[in-house]
Amino acid sequence: MKVLYIESKLKNQQFSLPEEEIKKLPKTIFLAYSIQYKGVAEQIKKLLLASNIKITKYQQVLGCSKIKTNDPVLLIGGGRFHSINLFLQAPSVYLSNGSVIEEISKNDIENIRTKLKTSVLKFLNANNIGILVSTKPGQENLDQAIKLKQKLEKKGKQAYIFLTNNIDIKEFENYNIESWVNTACSGLSMDTPEIINYNDLIVQKLI
Repeated sequence: MKVLYIESKLKNQQFSLPEEEIKKLPKTIFLAYSIQYKGVAEQIKKLLLASNIKITKYQQVLGCSKIKTNDPVLLIGGGRFHSINLFLQAPSVYLSNGSVIEEISKNDIENIRTKLKTSVLKFLNANNIGILVSTKPGQENLDQAIKLKQKLEKKGKQAYIFLTNNIDIKEFENYNIESWVNTACSGLSMDTPEIINYNDLIVQKLI
C-alpha cells in the first residue's frame, strides 16, 4: 500500500508578535516549530534575527522528537504537549502561537517528573510487563521490543508484546499487566503513570 504524506498548515499564516513579547526571550535560542506553523515560524525567525536574537538551530519537531541543545527553546505551535516534551531535554522552553510568548511553568514539568517516578516504581515492582508496539510508520519498534522482552525474561519477569495501530489506554484494564513499556510515541506516558517510555528505562539505567 502506498503512503502519501501531506503537510497540514494553518489557513491563516498571519501573526502579530509585539516587541514586548519578544523581550521575554533570552538573547540566544533554539527555534522549533510544529509543521502546521511552518509559515508563521519562517516569519518569526526573520523578526527575531532583526531583533538581534541569535538562533543556534531551526528545526521542525514532533511530540516525541529528541533534540540536543544547551540553549532555551522557543516552540512555534499551538499546544503544550510538544513543549513539555522539549522541556525535559532543554534548560527552558517558551511557547508561541504567533501572538504571545509564554514560558512553560515549572509546575507542569514537576508534574511530569512525579509521574515518571511513579512509573519507575511500578516497573521495578511489576512481574507482568506489557510492551507496547505501534504499527504506524516512524513509530514501529518491534525489534527493540523483542530485545527488551528477552532482557526482562532473563531477569525473571513475564513480558508480553502488544502490537497495534492505535494504542488505547482504556483497554489496559482487560489485561493482567502491572506496568507498560512504551516503544511508540513518548507522549503516551503523559496520560498515565502505568506507562513508562523505553527511552526512560535507558536513561534511568533500569535495563
